[in-house]
This record gives sequence, C-alpha cells and structure tokens, in this order.
Amino acid sequence: MKNYARVLLPVILLTLCTSWGFYAHYRVNRLAVFTLPKGMSTFYRANLEYLTEHAISADRRRYVDSAEIPRHYFDADHFGKDPFHTVPQKWADAVDKYTADTLYKYGTLPWTIQYNYYHLVDAFKSHDTSAILHYSAYLGHYVADACVPLHTTQNHDGQLTHQEGIHALWESRLPEQFGNGYNYYAGKARYLENPLWQAFILCRSSFKSADSVLRIQRQLDKTFPADQKYEITLRGKRKIKDFSAAYCRAYHTALKGMVQRRMRVAILNVGSYWYSAWVDAGQPDLNKLLDSLPAVAQKQKTAHEAALYQLGKVAELPNFGVVNKPLPKPPLSSSVGKPAP
Repeated sequence: MKNYARVLLPVILLTLCTSWGFYAHYRVNRLAVFTLPKGMSTFYRANLEYLTEHAISADRRRYVDSAEIPRHYFDADHFGKDPFHTVPQKWADAVDKYTADTLYKYGTLPWTIQYNYYHLVDAFKSHDTSAILHYSAYLGHYVADACVPLHTTQNHDGQLTHQEGIHALWESRLPEQFGNGYNYYAGKARYLENPLWQAFILCRSSFKSADSVLRIQRQLDKTFPADQKYEITLRGKRKIKDFSAAYCRAYHTALKGMVQRRMRVAILNVGSYWYSAWVDAGQPDLNKLLDSLPAVAQKQKTAHEAALYQLGKVAELPNFGVVNKPLPKPPLSSSVGKPAP
C-alpha cells in the first residue's frame, strides 16, 4: 500500500505533506546561505529569495514526475538490522547486490544527493548561473530530507504501528508552530571530503532517531486526553481535522529539542555541500556572475538576517506556504478529513 501511494499519491496529499514542510525547507535553504564564506556569500545572498522560494521545487516536481518520489527517502530498515553496513555506498555496487528496481522502491536519497552535488560542481565550472541556482536549491532540499528521521524508515507515517499522521506532525506542524523560537546557529560551512559518504552519515543519524520519533508519540498517547488530541484547523482555505495545538506542544516538549537539532544539522550540511561543490570546481569568482549588486536596502536587510543568524535568531518569514490555524471547536463531524499524512 505504501509504494502504491508513493506512485499515485493524490495532489491534495502532496500539498499537505511535503518533506520537511514548506516552512522548514524555506528556513533551511535561507539560513544555509549565512554559513558560506566570503567568496560565495555575495552571490548567494544576492539570490537569497530564489534559494528560499525554490527550496520546495523538488517536492512540487512530484506533481508531474513520479520518478521524483523515491529521491526523497531511503527506507534503511528494509535492508536488515545493520543497513548502513549492509548496503554498498556506490550505486553500481548497490544495484549489483539488490537490483535497481529494489533501490527505486525503497528510496534513492543518498545517491540523489551525490547526483545533484556533482551537477552543482559542473555548474560552477561552467559559470552557469541558472544551473548553479537550480542545483543549489534542489541539493539543499534533498540534504534537508536526509535529516528527517521518518524519511529513513518503511514506517514513514506510523502506518505500521497505528500512528498515522505522525509524518506531517513531526516535520510540518512542529516547525510551523515552534520554529520561530528555535536557535538556528549551526556555525560555518565546512569542506566535505566525500559527499556520498556524508549523505549516508546523514541518513544513518536520522535513522537512529526514527524509533524515538515513534516511541515518544506512543508514550504521549498513553497520558494525553484523547478528546483533546485533535481540533479543526484551517489550512489555506480548507478545514481539516488535525493534531491540536496542545497536543503538538506536548509532543514537541517530549522530543526535547529534536526538531531544532535536526534543522541545525540540515542548515550546516546544506551550506557545506554548496561550499564543497564550489571548492571542487576550483573556487570560481561568483561575483562575476552577478548582473548587478543588490540595492542598498536589500543588502541591509540581508545583513540584518545574517547578524540574527549569528545570534541563533531569525527574521520573520511571511510567505512560507500553508500553515494550520486553529478554528473555534465545533462538534466534530464524521465528514471531517483525517490528519494529513
């Protein structure tokens, strides 16, 4: 059923559940820009809005290209109790061992990161501004996905343990509700010696947290009042039944900062992948690719955001997509939809 859904997932569900969610992907790509060194920062800051807006382009591509879907996950637990020692890192070796069909079925996320990384290297070498921005945005998205625990398990939405809806709860609802208060400072981008190896490291660290994501919710459900778990919320112009603000707060507290930590890991690694690709391309002069410098007001605004990043804070992110807003609580109707998966 899971794989059927991944191939034929309705558009409405893609709208409600897109990897980290719009908010988190926007935040990660945007803040990753402020991890970059001087030789890159002017170019990337000048294109800050593009990199923010297109942080979700890889998710939108799933509307029209079913081949895009497996690029966003890696079901490590399909490959046994010790998958990160079982699965060969090189694509050709993994295909020889499992077949390409198996890898596509259970996700190609680490290899997708590698593929987009080397495309970004080539874009830097070619001084191709459009390609640099395109692959930077896509690479940022996939690296962020690798930092999400539920992207590394077959139980991606708790469907195997009767916890349906946990996917959107963890990666969309919690960042949307609490993300403005996170400390996002992750340091400066660093050079990655082996981009593919690093992709597997990210997936492995996420996989280690997947069981906690599910177990902590099960523990919470034993004590949280069942009649307060859901509420009617407005997502865009659509009313849905979703996890209540009180439930989200309780779950977020029980996770003890996990979402914030994974977002920081994502920010640092996105910046590090961009920086490493630039270094591997010979550190081309990106300032020559700028048609014009940003206006003074825009430079001041970006500099303010960069200063906030150094303090672990963020500026307001006004147009980051659809957010659930609680509505007054009418009697629940059987016609109300289930929580977004």
